[in-house]
Amino acid sequence: MLYPRKFGYVTSGSGNSCAVGVGYHALRIQGYAYGWQTGNGQPANADRCIFPEVDITTSFGKEQPVKCRIPIMTGALGSTFVAARYWDSFAIGAALCGFPIVVGENVVGVDRDSVLKNGRIDSSPELDRRIATFLRYYDGYGAIIVQMNVEDARNGVAEYLADKYGDKVILELKWGQGAKCIGGEIQVSSLEYARFLKDRGYIVDPDPTDPVVEKAFREGAIRSFARHSRLGATDLSSAERVREQFASVIAYLRKLGHKRITLKTGSYGMEALALAVRCAADGRLDLLTVDGSGGGTGMSPWNMMEHWGIPSLPLHVKAYEYTLLLARRGLPVADLSLAGGFAREDHLFKALSLAAPFAKLVCMGRAPMIPAFVGSNIEGVLRPERRAVVHGHWDELPSTVSCFGDKPEQIFAAWEAVSKKVGADEMKNIPFGAVAMYAYADKLACGLQQFMAGARKSCLSQLSRDDLMSANRETARETGIPYMTDAEHERAMAVLQA
Repeated sequence: MLYPRKFGYVTSGSGNSCAVGVGYHALRIQGYAYGWQTGNGQPANADRCIFPEVDITTSFGKEQPVKCRIPIMTGALGSTFVAARYWDSFAIGAALCGFPIVVGENVVGVDRDSVLKNGRIDSSPELDRRIATFLRYYDGYGAIIVQMNVEDARNGVAEYLADKYGDKVILELKWGQGAKCIGGEIQVSSLEYARFLKDRGYIVDPDPTDPVVEKAFREGAIRSFARHSRLGATDLSSAERVREQFASVIAYLRKLGHKRITLKTGSYGMEALALAVRCAADGRLDLLTVDGSGGGTGMSPWNMMEHWGIPSLPLHVKAYEYTLLLARRGLPVADLSLAGGFAREDHLFKALSLAAPFAKLVCMGRAPMIPAFVGSNIEGVLRPERRAVVHGHWDELPSTVSCFGDKPEQIFAAWEAVSKKVGADEMKNIPFGAVAMYAYADKLACGLQQFMAGARKSCLSQLSRDDLMSANRETARETGIPYMTDAEHERAMAVLQA
């Protein structure tokens, strides 16, 4: 198996983050027996030092900061069919929760209805749909970010976004991939569509215009085609040239009117990571997302996800170190978003503390997608007339769901909260997947608040690396986070020797 099965219907990831003994699993969270940081200088009291009072809102960016109710964002949801099929749940869920969502690469290029004139986009119904869906429920928290790769740049996506949406959309440059070291892929089962994609300028494997391939397809020996994107920066031969070209690209994008720009990089080696950190600072970018090859929405080659690149924790440690080095030199470093296999509230605490004070968000791929899938399956049963629209796969509710009830008001813990937010009449337009995402975000928020309360912190800006300890000596050596019994040892001695 080269690619995951059932493309467009499943998501897949790797165990790459645990490929070595050093990983987030080997970090533990500190708890404290006294003290409380109020954040406002006021004396603490037991009636206010409670986890519901902990502020987990965050923001990122420079001239026009983006406010977020919870410190997460989605991974890039691009041309993969999973993203297109479940976009309403993803986008509406993100807007209601108040965190950023990313429209991934190649959405324009794979859209059969998009119109390109002289090689540049003139209209893109699918891209417009994705942006409009989020903006309909956007209330000032979160953001919609549109990613751009080599083909998108050629198609004029940056110009299209600047002309049509202005500051409503943030532009993200794609510096390689998160889950793989080659361009993005999708799988198609139509010969006609494969030829359309080849005509659009994509790499399609095998070649759908080859008569031998066509015959094999007709006979059933070949049943699908893979569409690939191109590698970036192939004309550059040195780090110096990368910085020069990157600076010219940013200058051009600023001239177009893009005031907010972010960068996404994958789990490349240390030089590429340093370049990403430095270029983000030089370009005064708003956010740098560093992805540790967790895998996500697409069909990344399976063994590439398993064996390529620097796993999440070592990569994020170096991202912190390089950012700190530049910050101490006085450079305007970009805020960080860390990605790579995160799913739970303890993951949020660990990532934000590891790279504090630079980390403002945790980028999550499959985790927030899962409740959207489950919600869509439930909606397909309870609203059979919408099963095809929401891409539900269940004929009846499994016992793990029906034990809670047979109405959405009973099944979804967040139903009334969402109803209060949008109004009872509007609930008919809210996908069940979005309601499920809202409940998932609420679970993350509450769990993060509880961890922070245990660490006696009242807001995210108070988190630090001191709030973590290493569970093994190898992790301590690689991260600089002290081993459990070494952490606070000097303070312990001061108590005993007083």
